[in-house]
Amino acid sequence: MLRIVTTRFEAEQELRRIANRTHADHATYQESSVREILLNVRRSGDEALLRYTLEFDGVALSPGDLKVTPREIEQAYDRVSRDLLAALRQARKKIDAFHRQRIPKSWTVFEDNEVVLGQRFTPVDAAGLYIPGGQASYPSSVLMNVVPAKIAGVPRTVMCTPPGRDGQVSASVLVAAHEAGVDEIYRIGGAQAIGALAYGTATVAKVDLITGPGNIYVTLAKRLVFGEVGIDSLAGPSEVLIVADDSANPLWVATDLLAQAEHDPLAAAILLTPSTELAEQVNEALVRQLRSHSRRQLTEKSIANYGLVVITEDLEEAARLSNLFAPEHLELQMRDPWALIPAIRHAGAIFLGHHSPEAVGDYLAGPNHVLPTSGAARYSSALGVQTFLKSSSLIQYSRRALQEVAADIDALTQAEGLPAHGDSVQVRLQP
Repeated sequence: MLRIVTTRFEAEQELRRIANRTHADHATYQESSVREILLNVRRSGDEALLRYTLEFDGVALSPGDLKVTPREIEQAYDRVSRDLLAALRQARKKIDAFHRQRIPKSWTVFEDNEVVLGQRFTPVDAAGLYIPGGQASYPSSVLMNVVPAKIAGVPRTVMCTPPGRDGQVSASVLVAAHEAGVDEIYRIGGAQAIGALAYGTATVAKVDLITGPGNIYVTLAKRLVFGEVGIDSLAGPSEVLIVADDSANPLWVATDLLAQAEHDPLAAAILLTPSTELAEQVNEALVRQLRSHSRRQLTEKSIANYGLVVITEDLEEAARLSNLFAPEHLELQMRDPWALIPAIRHAGAIFLGHHSPEAVGDYLAGPNHVLPTSGAARYSSALGVQTFLKSSSLIQYSRRALQEVAADIDALTQAEGLPAHGDSVQVRLQP
């Protein structure tokens, strides 16, 4: 059963509790163990990778087994259905089309006195793309990470994903990686994979940027290697917040909440609505569907701990509470969703209308499904082409232009006690 609250104070308290649900887990999973893994990978390289793969994944590998071979990729195509291959190709096409609209352009402006200013965008040299795996398979995440990197022009893309108990990487993941154009694939998972990407080993050359979601160990490892390499974000458990009016179909709303809750026991599923009747109907529909849900035990735990319904005064209050939570996924199931858009300030992805379930964005629409979680939508955005690019400023001055600003520069350098800065200007203006 979803918990239903009716007061704004209680709603704010619950939303903050849910937003902070991962903080305790960061303390529970001792950071020291992740530090030890990273240190051992840095010191021992491939030897540590093989040891941790045996310990955590139950797979004994030799150094030559770490890298996936072209032959394995060929064989993977024989193990996926034609329908899945067609779906992967369609998804890749749509993701590519969407992200090509987001390529920032280098630019220059020519001002008076031969002053030239501008900005130049260049890709990182190498990107490490982490894809969760082991018992699960996420070919869609492969496309979401790799396609923007390739559009950005990253020369070397390196994918790490844990092997299954048979030592193999999921066929669908390998096919997706090949379709997207990954350059290297390694069967390495967990914090040890992040260490390999950050520090390099005899087999895995280090990268400049690491992207992709993972479990708590992967997240902590990404946080600890930041600075040695760049990272996209620190992904937390997934979440959906639905704002709905009385035009929403309660069965559809309930199904969307369950679609989020089935991810993880820490996943959050939240409904904000001014309709008490809709809230009750959604609760009833959810309970009915849970009875036969294939992941019932996990989903019930998620709903019990982080499922919530808030009865709001109106849709405007719902928008304010949504901004407080800053959800990863925001669904606006209402008569006129576009009317509420100006009031929405913080959300990773926004799904508008009754026929835009989160699943369409997760798989096929084109926008990225690697999104900010746990309130990070207040200050960050979805993974995209810009994630893999960095900018350099372009500055060119003529002697005359430098002479015009010399006095101002001198005043500022004296205020900051940096006389050599001022001298570097004055020396150029000597006869």
